[in-house]
Amino acid sequence: MTTKTPTPPAEAVAKDAHWAAKLNRLQNRKRPTATLTICDDDTLRRQLTEATDRHTQAVRASERTPDNEVLKAALADAQTKLTAAQAAFDAEAIVLTFQALSRTEFEDLKKEHPPTEEGAEDGQIVNAETLGPELISRTSMDGITPDQAREFLDTWSEAEAVTLFNTAWDLHAEVRMDLGKG
Repeated sequence: MTTKTPTPPAEAVAKDAHWAAKLNRLQNRKRPTATLTICDDDTLRRQLTEATDRHTQAVRASERTPDNEVLKAALADAQTKLTAAQAAFDAEAIVLTFQALSRTEFEDLKKEHPPTEEGAEDGQIVNAETLGPELISRTSMDGITPDQAREFLDTWSEAEAVTLFNTAWDLHAEVRMDLGKG
């Protein structure tokens, strides 16, 4: 079966001479992606937070008095420390990347994992226990297998396991459009 490229309505073309290019961009949109950054080193996380806070304070102070050389030097020092703290954090951190499934793939996956009877009574739309490993695996751009995802969900702290699941789930609720005023 061959797919025929739709012809834009004449009225749409009259309003927007670039409809074909716009349609092409719409048809080739990439699905949403998200990253989950894991760093088990509390010291590095704290140092990055402190460096970020110091940098933010230095930026604000410098913006209030842009000609103050002491504040400019403090901002440069804060930027250097932030860059170093970020580099140290990045060297230790594990970054996992996820990409949303197509809507139909996501809907099919949810249908494969219906809620338990008790879950349905509680208003759940899926069985997160069985869906979680599959969803994480299918959205992972790093090649996480369902067995690995199950291991992470079972062994990480509850908050971390929930965050892992929610990262894969929330991709499917991301809205990347804005209603204009026309």
